[in-house]
Amino acid sequence: MKISPRAITSTLRDPGAWRVLMLHGEDAGLIRERATQAAQVITPQLDDPFRVAILGRDAHDRIAEECTALSLVGGRRVVWVREGRDGLTATLKECLAQQTDTLLIIEAPGLESRSRLRALLEKAPNCAVIACYPEEGRALEGSIRQMLGALGVQIDPDALAWFAERASPDRAATRAEVEKLFLFAGEGGRLTLDDVRASIGDAASVSLEDAAFAAMVGERAAADLAIERAMTTDRMTPIAVARALLSHIHRLRRVRLAMDSGQGRAEAMAGLRPPVFFRRADAFGRAVSLWSAPALMQAAEQTQQLELACKQTGSPDVILCKRHIAQLTAQARIMARQRRG
Repeated sequence: MKISPRAITSTLRDPGAWRVLMLHGEDAGLIRERATQAAQVITPQLDDPFRVAILGRDAHDRIAEECTALSLVGGRRVVWVREGRDGLTATLKECLAQQTDTLLIIEAPGLESRSRLRALLEKAPNCAVIACYPEEGRALEGSIRQMLGALGVQIDPDALAWFAERASPDRAATRAEVEKLFLFAGEGGRLTLDDVRASIGDAASVSLEDAAFAAMVGERAAADLAIERAMTTDRMTPIAVARALLSHIHRLRRVRLAMDSGQGRAEAMAGLRPPVFFRRADAFGRAVSLWSAPALMQAAEQTQQLELACKQTGSPDVILCKRHIAQLTAQARIMARQRRG
């Protein structure tokens, strides 16, 4: 059964109602976090060899055996499978045909929508299938606030917005930054914007953001410096650069479309979630005034093509990425001259 986003929390609180819990999607960190949460409901001690069996890819042939094994100390068992793939479909059919109360948890990052394994489990009434995709906007802010709250730390709204805008698309990386903030603030502490910037302001995402903002207003030297820092000092991949650019372009286009429909620039920018960091508002406003909605759409399509090109084996991805940045800055300069003329 496919679990709706609204029902995910209740499902993870009571995973014992299911025979199989499969977690798939692009956010490997969130998949691992939810799998851990579900397993701990069944047995808090995940290192208990009598009640928990963790099977990597090299142990997939033991799934059926482990699912039918009895607990020697009583209580329900958990069989936790990593790297789930379509090749497990036949094994899962065999397991579902057996009478057992073992909870089978499957981590399946990157499993395709046409997957035979997904199709099998989504149709089975005693199986729960949960999609785990990177959060954004208010959902991401809510998760960050919840993580900090569980550690006894509060955060100011502007600090939360700044952090959420720069958070990694991977849940595990975001949680690592949250733990860093906890060490900074201490239990019972409160984080201000300056605190958050001091703690995680040197993250690689800041370099990517610098490059995106500079490129879209035509500042070639600043864009080149930021992209060089992102890919050398911060070791970001060209694919990560392409995705950061695409995210920024989509936010610009959202505001541009709102302006074209009659909203003022300030009003349109205020509607973004997460909001534009106040120290970036001027550069964002300049960019949205330069670029038209069609031009931003074209830039988004070209950036998507860049990501696809970077994924090709043997492609000169770093060169392609830097050339794309140069093309965006050149286009922004042309539009700036046309606007002045």
